[in-house]
Amino acid sequence: MAGQNIYMECYSGASGDMIVAALLDLGADKEVLLSGLKSLNISGYRIEISRLKKNSTEACDFNVIMEETSFDIPERNLFDIYKIIDYSLISENAKDISKKIFKIKAEALAHAHKTNIENIYFHERGAVDSIVDIVSAAVCLDNLNIDDVILSDIYDGCGTVECRSGIIPVPVPAVVSIADRYKLNLKATNIRGEMVTPTGASILAGIRTKKDLPENHEIRRVGIGAGKRIYPNEGVLRIYLF
Repeated sequence: MAGQNIYMECYSGASGDMIVAALLDLGADKEVLLSGLKSLNISGYRIEISRLKKNSTEACDFNVIMEETSFDIPERNLFDIYKIIDYSLISENAKDISKKIFKIKAEALAHAHKTNIENIYFHERGAVDSIVDIVSAAVCLDNLNIDDVILSDIYDGCGTVECRSGIIPVPVPAVVSIADRYKLNLKATNIRGEMVTPTGASILAGIRTKKDLPENHEIRRVGIGAGKRIYPNEGVLRIYLF
């Protein structure tokens, strides 16, 4: 079966949950996604998929809710995460997409922290959240049989944000590194706050295949994913199937 093409409109930024929600709204099979996540055999979270209005726009909401529980493993590195993905029951294509995205994120974090990729560890809660977002995006893309992905400019905020290592500027260093290395069109706005997360940027860099929309194209369907943060903009990510 011939693959499908999508255009991702990132004028309100991009995060893992926004991308997954938009892909689900576009028609990705929810049950295929949940079955794939279950096969990862990781615990400490639950998924809620719902619909809501974000600044008057109806959208899908994909929510990874971390449970209040004790974790046996304090942190995982890239190669530990590769094993989790490899041992899962998701498709080989989804596994390849997932590992490509995770490598992009780990390389960006290594660059930001001035170390090598082997020394990057994802603390457990962050690791689980990243695994779920990234694998979910990969499973949904595979389920929709997406061949080509084209991106709009990617809008981010300004100012600073607090993280584990302290106060850092927005766009955050990992996002800047990804945008520079993978030639993403990152655009600064005067909105204070982080609109593009490292996970969101990693997914976009890992799945983009083309830079420009074809001159003649017909939009067949639109998927809209809600963001969690409140900013004075639309607060959604839209994906057009064409």
